[in-house]
Amino acid sequence: MVQENTQTRLILVVDDEARMVRFIQLNLEHDGFQVISAYNGREALEQVRSQLPNLVLLDVMMPDLDGFEVLTRIRDQSSIPVIMLTAKGEEDDRVRGLELGADDYITKPFSPRELVSRVRAVLRRTETESNIASGIIEVDDRLKLDFNRREIWINDQIVQLRPTEYRLLYHLVQNAGWVITHEQLLTKVWGYEYRDEPHYVRLYINYLRKKLEEDPANPKYILTERGVGYRFVDYKRDNIRQ
Repeated sequence: MVQENTQTRLILVVDDEARMVRFIQLNLEHDGFQVISAYNGREALEQVRSQLPNLVLLDVMMPDLDGFEVLTRIRDQSSIPVIMLTAKGEEDDRVRGLELGADDYITKPFSPRELVSRVRAVLRRTETESNIASGIIEVDDRLKLDFNRREIWINDQIVQLRPTEYRLLYHLVQNAGWVITHEQLLTKVWGYEYRDEPHYVRLYINYLRKKLEEDPANPKYILTERGVGYRFVDYKRDNIRQ
């Protein structure tokens, strides 16, 4: 059964293989989404500018502009969610895509069920992201978080966080002092479908530490509880201003 509101969501599918585009289009339309397509990077950028899709499914391997270059150009102008389509076993492609700002990746070949599940999960978390707001938090003299304005300050300088980094930090801070398990973070930040993929959490914890910590190898804000998960320092109780 088609779920509510999918008919208002426009998905851009970008792949130079017409059969792959058709396969994805048929399955997404069957689930109630509207679908537009592009067969190279330049067409994709034009579609993003003119059609304002809700999500982009973007193949890595394309002639002219590859998926990484397209993603970089999209991120220069938009925070629209992007799922990369990568070849099986190409771990470097997946990591590179995430580092450039992709929201997720799907490894070819994939099933229609996995495709729709991943699309729904990314849309769900990016749509709820806009509702995150809880005021200004001064962690210490160095770090200030303004969740109302979606700003992170280090030594009075704004630090740019990608959407997934922001969501992860939000959930850690909202539970400051408490240990959150890998599975809980995966469910809250990525969605229930990702509860068995702990590498997402490890990767993005590293990203956050590099941006927030003075010494990422010896963090004082985002602490590891080995074998369990992570916790954000209890800034209300612990004296970390000294």
